[in-house]
Amino acid sequence: MGRPRYLWGAAAAAVAALSAALVFQGVPGESADSARSDGKPGPVTTQSRTVALPTAERGTRAALKQQDTKPFSMLGITWADPSVRVTGTIEARTRATGSGQWSTWLRLDGDSGQGESTARRGGTEPAWVGPSDGVEVRVTAGGRSSGRLPAGLRLDMIDPGEGATGGMEPAAFVADPTETSSATADPGEPTPSDTAASETATTTEPGDSSTPTTTAPTTSAPTGATQTPTTSAPTSTSASPRATAPTAPPSTAPRPAITSRAGWGADESMSPEAPGYLPGGKIKAVVVHHTAENNDYTCAEAPAVVRGIYAYHVTSLDLKWKDIGYNFLVDKCGTVYEGRKGGVDRPVMGAHAFGFNSETTGISVLGTYTDVAPSQAAMVSVAKIAAWKLGQYGVNPTGTTTLTAGADGTNYFRKSWAAGAQLSFPTIHGHRDGYNTQCPGDSLYAKLPTLRAWAAGPVAGLTIKSVSGGVSGTTYYTKAGVTVGWAATTPSSLITKYELLVDGKTAATTAGTATSAKATLAVGTHKVQVRATHQSGRTALSSAATVVAETTAPSFTTKPSLALRTGTVNTTAVPLRLTWKATDSAALKQVRLTAPVTATYGPTVTTANHTAKSGVATTWSMTATDQAGNTATASVARTPVVLQETSAVKSGTWASKSSTSYLGGKSYSSSSKNAALTWTFTGRSAAWVVSRAATSGQAYVYVDGVKTATVDLKSSTTKYRDAIWTKSWSTSAKHTVKIVVVGTSGRPAVTTDGIVYLK
Repeated sequence: MGRPRYLWGAAAAAVAALSAALVFQGVPGESADSARSDGKPGPVTTQSRTVALPTAERGTRAALKQQDTKPFSMLGITWADPSVRVTGTIEARTRATGSGQWSTWLRLDGDSGQGESTARRGGTEPAWVGPSDGVEVRVTAGGRSSGRLPAGLRLDMIDPGEGATGGMEPAAFVADPTETSSATADPGEPTPSDTAASETATTTEPGDSSTPTTTAPTTSAPTGATQTPTTSAPTSTSASPRATAPTAPPSTAPRPAITSRAGWGADESMSPEAPGYLPGGKIKAVVVHHTAENNDYTCAEAPAVVRGIYAYHVTSLDLKWKDIGYNFLVDKCGTVYEGRKGGVDRPVMGAHAFGFNSETTGISVLGTYTDVAPSQAAMVSVAKIAAWKLGQYGVNPTGTTTLTAGADGTNYFRKSWAAGAQLSFPTIHGHRDGYNTQCPGDSLYAKLPTLRAWAAGPVAGLTIKSVSGGVSGTTYYTKAGVTVGWAATTPSSLITKYELLVDGKTAATTAGTATSAKATLAVGTHKVQVRATHQSGRTALSSAATVVAETTAPSFTTKPSLALRTGTVNTTAVPLRLTWKATDSAALKQVRLTAPVTATYGPTVTTANHTAKSGVATTWSMTATDQAGNTATASVARTPVVLQETSAVKSGTWASKSSTSYLGGKSYSSSSKNAALTWTFTGRSAAWVVSRAATSGQAYVYVDGVKTATVDLKSSTTKYRDAIWTKSWSTSAKHTVKIVVVGTSGRPAVTTDGIVYLK
């Protein structure tokens, strides 16, 4: 799935001598800013060990029982015939060093790399298992294509050694000053003119003039038997001709941070051959991979994972690859690692996309992403690398490109082609688009449209999220100073800057990591937008927000006023109605009652019910606020006064009644027609307070000598201290209220508790 695909032939080998001329004092092609030391003492030595897996049950099963081993952190299962694809199940589990805990069974992908002419063995993807000292394996043949397992099954274990950790700065590379010749294509993949026959004619590594001398892993037994680790010895290339690498063209996108090979501890003695470069000298597409490993590695372990893949590619499968297959690797924390040597800023020939290596660069994300989505950090780094590499050659990350097939092939979607075919691909595509593999996994493959958009720009999802001050409908209001907040779906590390625009002119500029900016507006209506600049230079503009700057305060067109209202009266809670009206020249936001209690009302509310203690002067204070934050205040002060029935002038017959349910503990009651009570007071609002029942009668109400109402006291439920009738005036004045018993037939009784007025 994620293992690189590499094909090369006799025609390509004819030009190998020139590419072999690079002497690894250093690799040309590093830019000046990479000439820094990692602070590491040197390369990290890896060790490979193998254990044979004999078959049983007529070749349908193979197993290795739990065995103690020398320490290792990566494993794979390989077999003799590279053309075989295992369709059964291949599983392994390991014992963690230190804790002694056995892992759950890990299923390995049985992709053998079918069609790789240089492969000496087939194999699964390498799997990172973490530091381990025990292993168990079980393999079962599938029945769909073959009933037997391939011959030569073995377990390959790799100890990547201890050394470099993630996030190291690029190590220094020094170019050989005697290099004068032009570099040619790495004969690792045929050019369009290569024939199928020539692709299988050569088995020596490019640059070699003799029989290959690759060190093969030594088969060893588990602990208790002899295990011979395979370590690589340095090989000199100084006798080779010399050549210069292709120039490193500038890019339209910035170069991301890249951990050099020295930074992750590459043992260059494992792959002493000189790098090769794309025959056309131009990268036309990026192929995205996953390494199809366990995702449980830590970011500190990622350099060791890279070293393990390096060793597996170069030694375990006996593929005769000159180097790790991928051009770049990215861990789940977003650290980018230099893969195949030759200069990260050069068009290095990789071995990652069978049939299409000669026009592409390969980026592989450490882990398996069939069911699990890649991290955003990894996604961002892949987008950055892709944008940088494609930007060197003027290739649009969201476009398509035509690639020439270097071999017959079939992809994951069952589309087939012949060598030399001209095929259209997205400029950023998945390995499965050009080869029959699940790589880069369903979840990562589904993210490729996002990767393309992130790499190409502009910034997506740019939206104004907030504007300080207030909002009414779709219009924002402020006094003058304004803070605008925004959001975008494109990660901030891909954004160069944001600009806050007021009426089309830049009012503030911030970094790409910012999410807000401030500006000062002149009084009036303005159009406010945010402009984002992607690292590609492409810009995006948010929708416009209408912002009104105004400094005029609201006004109370109707000052607050109080009036008595109907309801139950207590000496501590006389029912009142507060009335007001506030307006604003732009947009009123709210009116707030601040004393004697607090309450907030919407801009269209003009009345509210409250209560007040009788006999106490109370000030009612209000503040009107507009959407811009301008305010106005107003208040009213009133005192509710209870005039009991004993203070009234009586006429006719009235009986005194006592009860704690009455105001002051007493009331007057009369059933005599025309019996009357008259109160005189100076105020601006009055309420008549009564007791009510099913047998209560009616009364006439006279105000200042004029009959104004007939009030029926009848109630299905008994009520005490009920303010049944009210009257208010615009100003305070002396008034009289007189009630007269009607003498209603069958229910003549009227019981009164007095009146309440506001002064």
